[in-house]
Amino acid sequence: MGLLVGGTRLASRDSFQSESETALVREDDPVVISTWNFGEIANGTAMKVLSSAGTALDAVEAGVRVVEADPGNSSVGIGGTPDRDGKVTLDACIMDHTHRCGSVAFLEDILHPVSVARAVMEATPHVMLVGAGARQFAVEQGFETRNLLTDERKAAWEEWRKTSNYQPVINIENHDTIGMLARDSFGHLAGACTTSGLGYKMRGRVGDSPLIGSGLFVDQEAGAATATGMGEAIIRVAGSAMVVELMRSGASPEEACAEIVSRIRKTHRDGPPIQAAFIALDPQGNVGAYSLQPGFTYAVSQGSVREVRNAPSLLD
Repeated sequence: MGLLVGGTRLASRDSFQSESETALVREDDPVVISTWNFGEIANGTAMKVLSSAGTALDAVEAGVRVVEADPGNSSVGIGGTPDRDGKVTLDACIMDHTHRCGSVAFLEDILHPVSVARAVMEATPHVMLVGAGARQFAVEQGFETRNLLTDERKAAWEEWRKTSNYQPVINIENHDTIGMLARDSFGHLAGACTTSGLGYKMRGRVGDSPLIGSGLFVDQEAGAATATGMGEAIIRVAGSAMVVELMRSGASPEEACAEIVSRIRKTHRDGPPIQAAFIALDPQGNVGAYSLQPGFTYAVSQGSVREVRNAPSLLD
């Protein structure tokens, strides 16, 4: 009997494998999957780590740092779109195969929030630090401060202030949060997620990206998942944790992503159009993705495969 997804009975896991799912060629082959087109560059860095017998945790951190450092990207790291007050605030989290995890939110003036999140995981008894406390911790750990608001983003913000019309755009510039999942040659899973959040958000707003269980979740026995899109919608269904739990129950990565997207659709049926999407990776190296709206892309590096794919979507 297959899994029931959005009222449709899908084939069983043994027989179900779409174009967006790929099986591992060999058990010790590393796998990296990440969100959006820029994930292809990030995957390249992560695969260099994995090909040198590096860990999945090191790989996902190194991979997403590439995007955090790109000033041409308006949704992650330096050059991110500011909030309504013109301040760039960053959110990130990281998690490994032993359930160790770290997170920062509403972090200002620090280029690599994912690395601060890892420091929270490794150097404190806590999981999450926010705001001024997260910044203070980062400085104490040796992270340098810098202005993250580029001239281009400042000009765009000043133009936006003329009307202050807040209207998030679906699939803006074909990117959003970068989430990355990896499986290393030891068979261990890890994931990372980092973003500057919604452009022109209210001061202090935090989405799903730094929240373990919403923006990211890793379980060595069941799999890993990460999310992108409207954070509020993803938080309301504990998105990434639910994707992983469905894989634990026998769903393939794509089936699990599709079911949680279907739940989001039900909770936002009467609201404005939004995008929400997930990627997932199981312990055997199978990957999958699914989105609410068309246009979501994700990057896969696995065996001889190095490509960007279009995810299937619930809506046309």
